[in-house]
Amino acid sequence: MISVAAFSALFQPTLMKDIFTAILKKDHYQMVQLSIGLILLAILGLVAGVINTIFAAKVAQNVAFDLRAAQYQKIQSFSFSNIESFTPGNLVVRMTNDIIQVQNLIMMFLQTIFRAPIIFFGALIFAILTIPQFWWIIAGVVVMIALVAAYAFFRMEKFFQIAQNLVDRVNGIVRESMMGIRVVKSFVEEESQMSKFKDTSDQLTKINVQTGSLFSFLIPLFFLFANLAITGSVFLVGNMVTTDPSLVARIATFTNYLFQLMIAIVMAGFTITFASRGLVSLKRIDEVLKTEPDLNYQKTNNQISDGSIEFDHVSFSYPDSDNLVLNDLSFKFESGETIGIIGATGAGKSTLAQLIARIYDPSKGSVKVGNLDLKETSEAELRKNVSLVLQKPILFSGTIADNLRQGKSNATLTEMKKAAEISQALEFIERLPKKFDSKVEERSANFSGGQKQRLSIARGVISDPKILILDDSTSALDAKSEKLVRDALASKLKTTTKLIIAEKISSVINAERILVLENGEVSAIGNHHELLQSSAVYQEIYRTQKGLQGEGQK
Repeated sequence: MISVAAFSALFQPTLMKDIFTAILKKDHYQMVQLSIGLILLAILGLVAGVINTIFAAKVAQNVAFDLRAAQYQKIQSFSFSNIESFTPGNLVVRMTNDIIQVQNLIMMFLQTIFRAPIIFFGALIFAILTIPQFWWIIAGVVVMIALVAAYAFFRMEKFFQIAQNLVDRVNGIVRESMMGIRVVKSFVEEESQMSKFKDTSDQLTKINVQTGSLFSFLIPLFFLFANLAITGSVFLVGNMVTTDPSLVARIATFTNYLFQLMIAIVMAGFTITFASRGLVSLKRIDEVLKTEPDLNYQKTNNQISDGSIEFDHVSFSYPDSDNLVLNDLSFKFESGETIGIIGATGAGKSTLAQLIARIYDPSKGSVKVGNLDLKETSEAELRKNVSLVLQKPILFSGTIADNLRQGKSNATLTEMKKAAEISQALEFIERLPKKFDSKVEERSANFSGGQKQRLSIARGVISDPKILILDDSTSALDAKSEKLVRDALASKLKTTTKLIIAEKISSVINAERILVLENGEVSAIGNHHELLQSSAVYQEIYRTQKGLQGEGQK
């Protein structure tokens, strides 16, 4: 179709020349026949162009779909450190704006990559054959336009790279502001956020204006070259027509081919120029697709036998940081135990939990679950047996049942009720009109903090995991509800190893063993009564919290 449209455009000036010749000869019949042929040729070119556009659009859409799906699938395999290295806002831009740029590039590429060369070489040959003595005019136009297009390409690439980075920053500012809108309004920070957004947005606007200015300079310059060439050709023909009258019919064809030649170069130039933006986006997409996940899971049938947990001289520091968050931890918990983990803020409690769930790998040492090194198990096996419930509950839009089935995809209604009963969520779910089919709005805005935590706990226990980690995940519950959750976990998940990470001693006071962390190291291990006798850190936390409770009771 591209070839048909291109050849249709190329043969139209030749037919025009024959029509002018027929007019000069006053051959009415031939003029009518050639005019009909010209109209049919134009219709053929139009139909071919429409089909080519439809085909290009379908290909561009399908490629964009495949790239978007591949990128999303790749991101799902990333570890926390991979995502943090890109930042979530940056990844969103790469999946949206960058994909659109590549889609536009493919669309333009398919419409011009074959058409432009055919028109260029065809117009060049036909123009030289039409008036051979004007070859130097053609060469001059080609060289000037090619030089300007090459200059624009190298300038545009720099602008487009800066623009994409600024789009990342704008998206990040908006995302951060929207997620923290309550904080922004609570501290009356609207003007500060607006100023931050305006500064980055102004920089993006400036770059886009510079890009637009370069385009506004290019187009008139291209047409200036073409019009100068056409004016010069007409002027020269005017001086030559007395010796060669046939040039009158040929000059219109020559200028038409000259104009097509310029259009082909401009098309190629703009394709190359826009390609610079598309290639910048393609490189950014390629960075995501070529990034290897920091955590690689074995495709193995090794099974986690029980809920025992063992740390063997484990040390850990976050990526790009030399500070050890955990330092030489060694301990072992037996399957079915209830373990409390307590310590001051920043002691490394949540980091320890993330190592057990293998969100990160230790910098040194090994973590074993069920006597199996976590690096020797598959992801499916680990996720089936180790469940992590975070302090900040994340629920997805859909229904309550959809969210619970994230913990177990084939969970039955009976299993959902059991999980909700353990988490003390059943009492408010049963009051909802649609119960488990009740809607969860975006960001779970239709549930309170305590309700969200209880639903998160239900999602964590529904698969009956061998290890359940509660990372301060009852912080939004009142004392009575928290006690009911603890009692239900103890009575209904007897074989599950339960790790309760908490700031409050009251949350771990009944644990069989309590691990006290201080500055990333194990300060002491024992039950509540033992630690009150042997651990100065635990005694200090206990006295502080007991004092605060006493003050609250006065």
